[in-house]
Amino acid sequence: MFLFIVLVIYSLPNIYVYYRMKKLFINDRHKKIFTLLYILFALAFPMAEVLSHNASSAWVKYFLLSGYYAVAFLLYLFLFLVLFDILYGINRLLKIVPMEVIHSRKFRAISLCTLFVFSAAVVIIGSVHLNTIRVKEYQVDVPRRSAVIKHLKIAMAADFHLGQITGKQFLEKFPAKINSLHPDIVLIPGDIVEGHRNDGDTAQFERMFRQIKAKYGVYASPGNHESHGRNSKLDFFANAGINLLEDTFVVIDNSFCLVGRNDRHSNNRKSIDELLDNIPGQLPVIVLDHRPIELEPVSKRGVDIQLSGHTHNGQLFPFNYIIKNLYELGWGYKKIRGTHFFVTSGIQVWGPPVRTAGNSEIMVINVDFKNK
Repeated sequence: MFLFIVLVIYSLPNIYVYYRMKKLFINDRHKKIFTLLYILFALAFPMAEVLSHNASSAWVKYFLLSGYYAVAFLLYLFLFLVLFDILYGINRLLKIVPMEVIHSRKFRAISLCTLFVFSAAVVIIGSVHLNTIRVKEYQVDVPRRSAVIKHLKIAMAADFHLGQITGKQFLEKFPAKINSLHPDIVLIPGDIVEGHRNDGDTAQFERMFRQIKAKYGVYASPGNHESHGRNSKLDFFANAGINLLEDTFVVIDNSFCLVGRNDRHSNNRKSIDELLDNIPGQLPVIVLDHRPIELEPVSKRGVDIQLSGHTHNGQLFPFNYIIKNLYELGWGYKKIRGTHFFVTSGIQVWGPPVRTAGNSEIMVINVDFKNK
């Protein structure tokens, strides 16, 4: 049923775009060429998704990129075409531009070129935007209780989705950016590496994380993508120097308790009550949970900070507005009772290497432990 719904959601806009764009062509031969190219273009994304799970040859990378860029291009072609049709409808009522001009060969050619150029421009800008890492900094106070330290600098990043299309530039840029921030600890709430993969790129990803320098190291909780074929990735976290917390906790420097939760879709995910019942009661508590859910019960248990990702802040406009309505906190910061909630838009993206909503970001959270 889920796959059927996804197929319908993907197909309907493509059918609309195909029939509307086809009407802009006058020559029958051009219409046939357009039909063939559009079908191939529309099929590129689903074919790329199938290949991403079943093949790892070097040439597959370029096919994946083609498919992912195609789906982003088609999205904005659809949106610009909807805008074009709205303006067309307004013009029919107000008669600003004569209809004989709109139906002319020249106007159709200009319309086609404009739709293609604008859509391609958005994809190019979104691709450049994706590769620009930004730092978003916050300052919060939490009760010190019996913590030894007075200050903690957290660098948080999530949703790496490391895979075949991950660029080498990112593998060099990310650790350098993190190290320039001089964090005390690096926290990653999920979706680090695509779990269904098991090829030579994994060694490069491990080296990237081993370059990170932080006083207390790197800790992570699992995301929904780590659950894909986990048996082949059990050594990845150890080799990368990442301490993976799966529904468990650690006490760090006798100063705070760090809890890592399994993803919501995990069969053995513990409740927040089960996790917190056994932790020391006199230390501040920081929770890593991939999805920004259960905010109310977490805040009722007196957790001091929760860090999440998963939403990508929509990644592609206008999906950021959908995310905003799906989650109580789809991106950013919110305090509920005494709990500070943070949701990052992610350091990378899933699927199309394009970002037109949100930023590729590292969140820096400066925590002051204060006597209250």
